[in-house]
Amino acid sequence: MLKEFRDFIARGNVMDMAVGIIIGAAFTAIVASLVDDLVNPLIGLFVGGIDFSGVSFGLGDAQFMLGNFINAVIKFVIIAWVVFLLVKGVNRVKDATTKAEPEPEAPPPPPQEALLAEIRDLLKARGA
Repeated sequence: MLKEFRDFIARGNVMDMAVGIIIGAAFTAIVASLVDDLVNPLIGLFVGGIDFSGVSFGLGDAQFMLGNFINAVIKFVIIAWVVFLLVKGVNRVKDATTKAEPEPEAPPPPPQEALLAEIRDLLKARGA
């Protein structure tokens, strides 16, 4: 059982997924800083200095943090846009590499088929 687990972990796709998760977590921290430190103050300039993180309303004992939700939506849109650009770039690179490879030519037909096709064409030309 331990050997099977080691083989499972050693597979490329599991390691790729682990690297993706780690990079994704680091990327999330960068996007969070981008939104909190750059985008929100910039938006705040246009809407009168409102800091979204402080926007909330209460209903009874419940406190609804609307600003935190707006921040999460902005972060999601930025991450989705960057992922879209990455996928688009990867697809462009894949398309460029597949176009560079010429398609293999079809092998010539066997001599019997070539002879039969020639006979067929001669019969068509004679009108038979």
